[in-house]
Amino acid sequence: MKTVELYNFLNNAIPSSLSCEWDNDGAMCCPDKEKEVRRALITLDITAEAVEYAKDGGFDVIISHHPLIFKGLKSITPEVCVSARVIALIKSGISAMSFHTRLDALSGGVNDTLAERLGVLNAVPFGSDGESIGRVGELSEPMELSDFARLVKEALGAPAVLCTNAGQKVKRVALLGGEGGDDIAAANASGADTYVSGRLGYHAMTDAPECGMNLIEAGHFYTEFPVCEKLRELVKQADADIECEIFFSNKIELI
Repeated sequence: MKTVELYNFLNNAIPSSLSCEWDNDGAMCCPDKEKEVRRALITLDITAEAVEYAKDGGFDVIISHHPLIFKGLKSITPEVCVSARVIALIKSGISAMSFHTRLDALSGGVNDTLAERLGVLNAVPFGSDGESIGRVGELSEPMELSDFARLVKEALGAPAVLCTNAGQKVKRVALLGGEGGDDIAAANASGADTYVSGRLGYHAMTDAPECGMNLIEAGHFYTEFPVCEKLRELVKQADADIECEIFFSNKIELI
């Protein structure tokens, strides 16, 4: 399958109509759209390490959730980290494709995958400002917050989670992978007693008891990384002969 054919398949499967207006994703870098794709590297972030791994491993394309190019580049020089990655990709003939908020919103995407991992059933969209990319649903049985927080930590492989107890048992759970601070009010309005996201912020966590909703901050990377398996499945649907590998790109550690 050619690079352009793979991109067109993914672009149809994860349509840009689902993207938030402020987003920048899709085809990030394409040195040769006619190049045959035999090996695809799936990653949450196209870091310099991921680019080197792709070069050394003979990969033809990198497919990510977070955009390689998010804000406009003002120059293409090796002194700027994102530009240096673009230069390395072009010189190596490796294309890059990113599917960001459209993959958050997609049925079966980031947030449905997160709901499945955490045992949240009958999940439906919620959100704010017309962007319903989060999910809210029910646990099969109520749980104590401490038990549910441990479940989140173990299910996502996170080294730790932060939680604020608002005195509620966990039954109706809102979820938003990544940065979820802007949707706290929407999660509350959805009737959730507990809201899980990657990052919520100090003040939101401090205010949670007064707002009456438990908050769990489980890490931006860990709440979104499970979707890499969804991306792998989509590539295999496009062409079962493409070799796929998932690259674990997180370098943020607890010391």
